[in-house]
Amino acid sequence: MSKAQNSSDTFDIRDAFFDSLYEIASKDEKVMFLTADMDAVSLRKFREGLKKQYINVGIAEQNLVSVAAGLALGGRKVFIYAIASFMTQRCYEQIKVDICGMRLPVAIIGAGPGITYNSDGFTHHAIEDIAIMRALGGMTIFNPSDPGTAAVAASLAVKSKAPFYVRIDKGMFPFLYRKDQDFEKGLSVLKDGKDILIIATGVMVHQALVVAEELLNHSIDAAVVDLYRIKPVNSKMLLKLIERIPRVITLEEHSIVGGIGSVVGEIIIDAGKSALLKRIAILEDCRLGYGSREWMRSSCGLDKKSIVDAIIGW
Repeated sequence: MSKAQNSSDTFDIRDAFFDSLYEIASKDEKVMFLTADMDAVSLRKFREGLKKQYINVGIAEQNLVSVAAGLALGGRKVFIYAIASFMTQRCYEQIKVDICGMRLPVAIIGAGPGITYNSDGFTHHAIEDIAIMRALGGMTIFNPSDPGTAAVAASLAVKSKAPFYVRIDKGMFPFLYRKDQDFEKGLSVLKDGKDILIIATGVMVHQALVVAEELLNHSIDAAVVDLYRIKPVNSKMLLKLIERIPRVITLEEHSIVGGIGSVVGEIIIDAGKSALLKRIAILEDCRLGYGSREWMRSSCGLDKKSIVDAIIGW
């Protein structure tokens, strides 16, 4: 089990991924990066330093996927990048047929999972992507929680010989892991506890740690698990944790339908285990409008107070 670091250091989680990928691509000319007219500070290095390995196809996400498939068939390791809602839903048929149908090792980078693009409205909110992407055969889903896991995601995606989806947030976040952390297990215990088990993914892991600290004031000792690899899940390790702490909370900035709450529930049922499960996610009747991410989380019951109240009430 790993322990969360008490570090004040923060770094942009998206830049951490692209900086790591740039280092890899600068040493391997077979690595290609394709974007649908997206930008990021760290991406400018690709445009300027690796011009032959960088292609902007324009605002044409479906074509982006098909071009990537062709390059992958030609022996290239391809990364494609667009806003998560467009990357997964607008291109779903192309990903299913062109990439997954042939098990091509294309890394799909979805920018802004959940309600990252809060002020851009419902069209830009990626709150169904886990549900639909995990239904695709051979797809790996990796959801970084901090700059460290984001950097590791790039190296894991390069090594993958199958489709690989990364949900990449943006903004400054503190580091949760040591540099020598092993991420092959797919999940990590960031805080131990004995009363309840909180399983979170992505940047909601930070919220889970805040909630766990608050629950101590109510005499509830919560363990916190970072489920950074959503598919394939390390079911064996997860079940051992659930057997030890059979009161389970799942926490995610995703629809309650088909997210990690569904994943954990399926694992419990398929294993024939007995456990209590409370899913905290975005409900179907939650109307997502425009506003700060904090306000939108509050309106959907994902702020600290709402989560703590839901757990205590449960």
